[in-house]
Amino acid sequence: MRTFDRYLLSQLLTLFGFFSLVLVAVYWINRALLLFDRLIQNGHSAAVFLEFSALALPNVIRVVLPIAAFAAAVYATNRMRGDSELVVIQASGISPLRGARAVAGFGVMAGAVTMILTHVLAPMASGRLDQRSAEIAEDVTAGLLTEGQFLNPGNGVTLFIGEITPAGELRSVFLADRRAPGTETVYTAERALLLRRDDGPRLVMFDGMSQRYDPAEGRLGTTRFDDFSFDVSDLVDIVQAGPRDLDQIGSAELLTAPDAVRAETGAGPGAIALTLHKRTTQGAQALVAPVLGFAVMLLGGFSRFAAWRQVAAALVALVVYDLGDNLSLDAVGANAAAWPLLYLPTLAALAVAVGLLIYAGQPTRRKATAAPA
Repeated sequence: MRTFDRYLLSQLLTLFGFFSLVLVAVYWINRALLLFDRLIQNGHSAAVFLEFSALALPNVIRVVLPIAAFAAAVYATNRMRGDSELVVIQASGISPLRGARAVAGFGVMAGAVTMILTHVLAPMASGRLDQRSAEIAEDVTAGLLTEGQFLNPGNGVTLFIGEITPAGELRSVFLADRRAPGTETVYTAERALLLRRDDGPRLVMFDGMSQRYDPAEGRLGTTRFDDFSFDVSDLVDIVQAGPRDLDQIGSAELLTAPDAVRAETGAGPGAIALTLHKRTTQGAQALVAPVLGFAVMLLGGFSRFAAWRQVAAALVALVVYDLGDNLSLDAVGANAAAWPLLYLPTLAALAVAVGLLIYAGQPTRRKATAAPA
């Protein structure tokens, strides 16, 4: 029996690693394309892109692990059905309930990893990602200060900088502003500085001229200035690093310093408790999902051909489980005191899985399915 447990567990772990890698790659590529366009177009380096991608991975992995564990259980069981291994196992006296011990052990491993992600790594990564986003957004020079090129930092705005000195002074500045309908204003300056202020960055130009053209009247107005301040806060995405929200705070801090968390986030005790329960149920999903998939796959007669009915039934069971989980989240979101409802879909799925395992192990069914088709 221990040999069978080790064999099945090794199969599950191998497939779990494969499906996790595939699903994480799919999710990551989908997010990385948007992230790549946003960062690279703003002039940031590939190192910043890789850093942001790495910080986004814990949340991606947290989402895909229950699905990967379910897929591994279904695929491994389906392959064992096709190779008549399950027939041999049941003929040797191992009941489906006993055979699920290795699957349950695998679920405990997947659930433990998911718990670490949801309670520790994902909040830590989210907090760091928010902090780095604010730091990157403050570095407006990455998106605006590029010498020798015509840039379009915003709709209707064109900027050209002839030279950037080592001291950060801008030389030969050209700025065209066509955002106001029906008018166009062109600013030229011998030199300029990009300054950061509390209300947003300003481009301060010196020894220049502004030309305002009104096409309706066909008139061009020219004004010379010694210095002129142009607001560029609308041209860059400025993200202020504010207080953390609950998703960015680890569970250990939520438990040990609830007063400080409430002071920082403004969340009440119910919201903090709800966050902790949500994270716990995510780990429980990774534990129950493979057991549910394994139990459904044991239904029906054994065949060397693909058990598409069982696979389809397992997918339907997973969809219903996920739908119940979403409904419980909506219900608890309106009333934090109803947090026990979060565990109801998981407990129901576990009860269904155990019931199916007991049903599959009934003597009449074992006799009916003992010989492979």
